[in-house]
Amino acid sequence: MARTWNIAVLPGDGIGSEVMAEGLKVLNAVAARLQGVAFALSEHPVGATEYLRHGNPLPESSFAACERADAILLGAMGLPSVRWPDGKEMTPQLDLRERLDLYNGVRPIRLYHELHSPLKNYRAGDIDFVIVRESTEGLFSSRLSRQSNDSEVTDVMRITRPGAVRICRAALRLAQQRRKHCALVDKANVLPSMAYFRGLFDEVAREFPDVQTEHLYVDAAALFLVQKPNRFDVLVTENMFGDILSDLAAGLVGGMGMAPSADIGDRHAVFQPSHGSAPDIAGQGLANPIATILSVALMLDWLGTEETKRGAALIRRAVETVLSNPDHRTADLGIFRRARWASGFWSSYECP
Repeated sequence: MARTWNIAVLPGDGIGSEVMAEGLKVLNAVAARLQGVAFALSEHPVGATEYLRHGNPLPESSFAACERADAILLGAMGLPSVRWPDGKEMTPQLDLRERLDLYNGVRPIRLYHELHSPLKNYRAGDIDFVIVRESTEGLFSSRLSRQSNDSEVTDVMRITRPGAVRICRAALRLAQQRRKHCALVDKANVLPSMAYFRGLFDEVAREFPDVQTEHLYVDAAALFLVQKPNRFDVLVTENMFGDILSDLAAGLVGGMGMAPSADIGDRHAVFQPSHGSAPDIAGQGLANPIATILSVALMLDWLGTEETKRGAALIRRAVETVLSNPDHRTADLGIFRRARWASGFWSSYECP
């Protein structure tokens, strides 16, 4: 009998519904090629648009559906113009991470064509690493604090032993499955919380003698990601640092439209593109669906059966095939041409 996986679908705001539609097309196409696997998709309203309609960006009925689901696919959430009274954007995706305890933020970065990168001398596959971001603690934990002092606001970096140990262990396990190298990114030279994080990383790393480890300050990591990104395999870091470095890393391989993500807990997981809702291009057919399609592949891997993993491999192989031709690109994907003489004129780096 076929195993049916129940997938909660949250299109969200802006281009979310557009990229989700393309991701679901790919999921359905892959499902037709798998043996004994089916997907039951149920769509649920979330996001700033839902708040404008009914006053709640994450209705309890939608959250309950996420709790029941085997996995959750999310398009994009939030609109810059729709904010809470304190000025912060509505981010129900963060509510999902916290309420479902999705502590393991997985951000794969891979270069699919040399012309997608602003860096020279990197071929397809040369840039291939994963940023593992702790997604429930760190500096983000201050977002729910209530300030009563109108002359000062303080944000607290929260690092707990259970939180740090489990994210470090997840990153080191991932490194075991890849090239057996894991770099901790912190600011242990300045922040006591980061020195504590480093100590816990080293403690957990002793459980993985086959994985080579190193420590990097976050500013140095940003430098090395630009100078020599192919040195990295797995990087593990705090919530805010991971948020920033993930966007920098996406820029190395073509932009946010190329950056899938997963937020994984012990029981639940959300899969979504790393980009935002981009309301300025919504409805124009310009949104890049590759990040969503690759997020679907992450979901199939996480479901963990031989057939779903085969489906994930099919998706990645299809993406590699399509993007091997630089003419197959969306409007956001800049094509960087190395300086060369061509047809009698000098062509330097261009980004049409």
